[in-house]
Amino acid sequence: MKTRYFTVKTIEAKSREFMERIERFKKKTRVEFNPEASALLILDMQRFFLDEASHAHVPSAPAVVPNIARLAALFNDRGLAVISTRHVNSDDNANMMAVWWRDVIRRENELSEIVADLALPYAEVIEKPQYDAFYRTKLEDILKGRGISQVVVTGVMTHLCVETTARTAFVRGFEVIIPVDATAAYNEDFHLSTLTNLSHGFAVPVFMDDLIRSMEAM
Repeated sequence: MKTRYFTVKTIEAKSREFMERIERFKKKTRVEFNPEASALLILDMQRFFLDEASHAHVPSAPAVVPNIARLAALFNDRGLAVISTRHVNSDDNANMMAVWWRDVIRRENELSEIVADLALPYAEVIEKPQYDAFYRTKLEDILKGRGISQVVVTGVMTHLCVETTARTAFVRGFEVIIPVDATAAYNEDFHLSTLTNLSHGFAVPVFMDDLIRSMEAM
């Protein structure tokens, strides 16, 4: 079920392949990346998903870390919001998470920590109990309080937390940008399916390098 479809060496070529495969499904919109109105969301880049010893390890996730780190640094340099999520559960808030998965990520578990390369001192960290980063969190209040109208969603997993958060952001009135080479899922099928569905009605898929060029031009 799990495959390493992204590596540091292959991620660029594989991402271009994905973009070609979803092209005929993409909805043409007028939404364009607007850095000054954007926040960067980094979802659940925790040791639980990146450590090879963890049963929840996402094989392709390490390959997206450098891309996310580069983009986060640019957001910070330009005074733009960087928000990381940390998924943690308790018996009171796990709900169906505890039914669907072998275990849940508890706060006291050292694997719940954000990986060192993305434990960014300037990022605002919010804890979430479900796939959706808006559910029972202050994310919407934070975004609206800063006048943000667009979110760039990165992290893991593409088909679960990334997709659910992207859909909710859309419903709540935010424009959604998804870098195809800054998210990762258990396998290529999950990743590609999410990109296909989101690009048709919820989000604009982009390459990380295009975002970086736009920000460097600011």
